[in-house]
Order: sequence, then structure tokens, then C-alpha cells
Amino acid sequence: MGVVGVGYLGRFHAEKYQKIPDVELVAVVDIERDRAEAVARKVGARPYQRHQEILHQVDAVSIAVPTLDHFSIARDFLKNGVDVLIEKPITTTLEEADELIHIARARGRFIQVGHLERFNPAVLALEGVVEGPLFIESHRLSRYKPRCTDVSVVLDLMIHDIDIILNFVNAAVKDVRAAGIPVVSGHVDIANARMEFEGGCVANVTASRISLKDERKLRLFQRDKYISVDFAGQEITLIDPARHDTGGPIPGMRIRRLDFPRKDALEAELKAFVESVRRRRPPLVSGETGRKALGVALKIMDQIRTTSYPLFNGEMKESVPGCDE
Repeated sequence: MGVVGVGYLGRFHAEKYQKIPDVELVAVVDIERDRAEAVARKVGARPYQRHQEILHQVDAVSIAVPTLDHFSIARDFLKNGVDVLIEKPITTTLEEADELIHIARARGRFIQVGHLERFNPAVLALEGVVEGPLFIESHRLSRYKPRCTDVSVVLDLMIHDIDIILNFVNAAVKDVRAAGIPVVSGHVDIANARMEFEGGCVANVTASRISLKDERKLRLFQRDKYISVDFAGQEITLIDPARHDTGGPIPGMRIRRLDFPRKDALEAELKAFVESVRRRRPPLVSGETGRKALGVALKIMDQIRTTSYPLFNGEMKESVPGCDE
């Protein structure tokens, strides 16, 4: 294995790969020499400053660099027969995503996209529980961190919920309405989107990176139950019809917590990637899946440019150049 980009997130990739049985972490790459050397010493790998130096040294690689560089770096590895895990979003444009997917298919390689919440135990525990949701509401709020203000909050935070919702609903997006504004950066810092799906489901999604608290919650309503998910706390609350009167606050309904084992989502994500590479089994979050989430995110950004244009004091900057993962 190799890791390209060992900033805030990439160094965690390196540390966790180093602990996975039967995985040899041979290289870490970063344009900052001191950072590459420091992480390499910690995990027992060799440091490099250019990803081209390790193209023929690895079977698979994690790419945790700014989004603007996802395409060119992933393309180089895929063309050299290397499977790639690309941090979200997959690329800056759909055209770039399509080219990577085409190369991967032609070379028989895998692309896994780093939509981490798919490996959150709370999300995994909902398999078979979420069936035909009619309304979904999500809030992903974060305290201000200057690290990712060079990318829109839609691409930084909201895209996690977009991916989860697309997976739960499993229907085409019919319409998108969105609004958002920049507050402390040149990109959108607070955004809200309303997505309508074929079949009638509606999702209302909010993301902010200038909140006074951290919150990652999702609520789903379907014909026979209400489901509340706390991603950070890894908790699920279910409200559904009771066979007998429970004497609870809602007549005829029972309220319960869904039990499931707590796990490290990043560790689970990286182990799943390793198993896909080893067993040649398609990943849970494929390049095609990452492309779908990117497509909806870009539609949301187009809507924000249309509805919130006067708030930007001129032309809004491009919102997908990337975040130093």
C-alpha cells in the first residue's frame, strides 16, 4: 500500500494501514518533505514528494490530496494497474469522474470513493430497516475549521449526506432547490438543499461549517416508522407501531434504541478497500457511486449560484478546487 497526501486525514490512513494484517505500507507521499518524513518515520514507510516515484511500487493507494489533484493522480495510478481509494469528492467534474471510471474498467482496476459515513456502524445497522422513506431530513453542522475553507461546504460536508440519502432512496433525483451563502470564506459556508426523487420522497439537507456545535444527524420518515440517526454518537432511535399499548408518550407506538456494535468507521473503510483489492471484489462505494453523489452536489451548487447570486458581492468563486484532506 501507499498513501498520497499525508495531511490531516491522510496520516490517519497511513497509521491504520500500518496496523492491518498482511498489508505492507511501503510509501507515503507529500509535497511537504518534512511532513512526509515525519509520517514515514512513524509508520515505518519510505517518504516521497512525488507520486510518480511509487507508481510501480504499490498494488493499491489511498489518495488524500486536495480535490483539484484527485483526477491527475488517480489517472496515473489507474493507468499503471494500481487500485485507488480516492477521498471524497471523487473529482472536480463529472467529465473527470467519467474518465477515471473508464480507465478503471479498461484496466480491470477498482476505484473506491471515501464516503466515510457509509462505514459508520449506525448506517450499516439500518440495512433492512430503511425501506421506502417518504421524507428525510439531515443536519451536518461543524465548528469553524480553516483547513477546508477552500472548498464549498456542499463538497466538504453535505456530500456525505447526499451519498447516504441516494443509497437509502435508490431513485433518480427529479428536482433540486438550494440556497447558500459564504460567511467567512470565498466559498459557500452554509447551505440548504431540497431534493425531490422519482417516487415521491423528499429530502431536506442542511450543512454548515460555522456552527457553535458539531452535529451529524439524519431523520427518516416512512409509512411504518420514524428513524433518527446520530452519526457522531453512533445511536439509532426507532419509533414504530406497538402490538400492545406501551403507555409511552405516543399512543400505540413504541420507542426503542437499536443495538449494534460500535466501530471505527475509517478503519472499516480501509479494511474494506484492502479486501476488495485482495479478493478482486467490487467496493461498496465505487467510482460510479461517487460520481452520482458528485452529480447531485454540483446541481446543488448550480442552484445556489442562481438563487443566492446577489449575496456574493459579485461573481462567486468556483466551489470545487479542493480541500487539503
